[in-house]
Amino acid sequence: MKNRAYIYLPIWFALAVVTGIFIGAKLIPAIGGDSGIFSAAPSRYDKINDVINYIENDYVDNVDKDSLTDKAISGMLQGLDPHSVYIPKSEFDDVNDPLQGNFDGIGVQFRLIRDSITVINTVPGGPSEKEGVMGGDRIVKIDNKTVCGIKIKDEDVMKKLKGKRGTEVTIGVYRKGNNDLLSFKIVRGVIPTNSVDIAYMAAPGTGYIKLSKFSATTYEEVMNALMKLESMGMQSLILDLRGNGGGYFDASIKIADEFLEQGNLIVYTEGFHRKKKEYFATKEGLFEKNKMVVLIDEWSASASEIVAGAIQDNDRGLIIGRRSFGKGLVQEQTPLADGSAIRLTVARYHTPSKRCIQKPYNKGIEEYYNDFYKRVLDDDAMDSLNFVDTVKYKTKNGRIVYGGGGIMPDIYVSMKSEDYSDYYKKIMSKGLIAQFGWEYADKNRRMLRAYGSAKNFITLFSINQTIMDEFTVFAEKAGIKNDTPGQQQSDKLIRAQLKGAIGRNIFDDAAFYPVILPVDKIFQKALEALGKR
Repeated sequence: MKNRAYIYLPIWFALAVVTGIFIGAKLIPAIGGDSGIFSAAPSRYDKINDVINYIENDYVDNVDKDSLTDKAISGMLQGLDPHSVYIPKSEFDDVNDPLQGNFDGIGVQFRLIRDSITVINTVPGGPSEKEGVMGGDRIVKIDNKTVCGIKIKDEDVMKKLKGKRGTEVTIGVYRKGNNDLLSFKIVRGVIPTNSVDIAYMAAPGTGYIKLSKFSATTYEEVMNALMKLESMGMQSLILDLRGNGGGYFDASIKIADEFLEQGNLIVYTEGFHRKKKEYFATKEGLFEKNKMVVLIDEWSASASEIVAGAIQDNDRGLIIGRRSFGKGLVQEQTPLADGSAIRLTVARYHTPSKRCIQKPYNKGIEEYYNDFYKRVLDDDAMDSLNFVDTVKYKTKNGRIVYGGGGIMPDIYVSMKSEDYSDYYKKIMSKGLIAQFGWEYADKNRRMLRAYGSAKNFITLFSINQTIMDEFTVFAEKAGIKNDTPGQQQSDKLIRAQLKGAIGRNIFDDAAFYPVILPVDKIFQKALEALGKR
């Protein structure tokens, strides 16, 4: 009998465990509340929603269900790739407005300086300019509420100044020379956000277009710029895509089409749920025959890389500068019912030589962006040396180009230079030239405006020794010790940057790019290349 008990002991023990599990499962709802999280039929089981409901009903503290949902969606997308993102309703306009080509607002460029909303410039023809607001004005009140000295943030300023067209906003402005605040009642209107920063003749027969993004109005802007420059005798073109992080895919296709002959492949896309789709040049473009070069750097991404890749692989022109970012993923934006949206990666794009420009992201998002910062800090080590070991492809005419992430230029230009003294690097890293440029322009606004135009300013204004001495003192107050040899080594660069920073605050980009490009190594290489071809 004793032996028989030993034989059946494992069976009794198993029954006890099963019974315990059954009883425990029955007790859970009684102890924790009837959340239903474990009881749904598999075919109708919504795990994410059930977990969120469980947290909302049973968590020790009060929680915001909408916030939980937003975080859950963001977490899911972050686990896919670096560029699939969730856009909450509160951020939707801020994210999308720059790509629309316009937004509704009062039409000022502002900067927060010493906790004060300072107008840099007004948009020409915009509501603020029409009412008399001027560069240098400090916005002290918005709709009778004080907005200075309260540590207001950029996004909060935007929310107060932007609004539906036709609505009114009243701003109280402090202007030097006036004891009382000036009050302006401004009716919000449509404010353009141009993607062409400047288009001008940079040298005899050579046009220059600086393109900052690819928005809904970019194609029309570029077409107008090309026609303007051709009417001025343009025979060759420098298209500057440095710092251009991309934008609308369709805009990049249309612009590349203007430079390529009919039938040339521009790009193709392909994804697991998206069949291969090819995009070809379709018609006679506005600038298909004459010489052109494209300038890129680490900040050039996405749509910029589509254009640069198409120009390079079709042997239409040379790419000059430094390796581009390496974003070859295509996102589709889907609006959600509550006003939020999802940008989901649906395909990869490939250049005509079959290169996928997307750089690897299998080591995580942090390492993905660290690669970018490493290249910014040490471009030679991360670009020219590494690329020789990557997969090789061939252009239309058989030239070798490289894969591995980003567009590698045909002519690589290092950031290292004998002109870049340690003193110059320090003042640039702290943004002191831009800060001094603003302060000098603000103090001497009347004198500078007397030049009347960007052209006159460029021709007549110069950085004399008095201004250089002022800047030296300014830099010392910011913690950069006076370094006469270093200043002399980079004298040409510093003077050009100072003049450009001052001019930009009065006459916008028209008094900036023509001043700094003559000392820009990449731009000079472009002129040299156009002269040799």
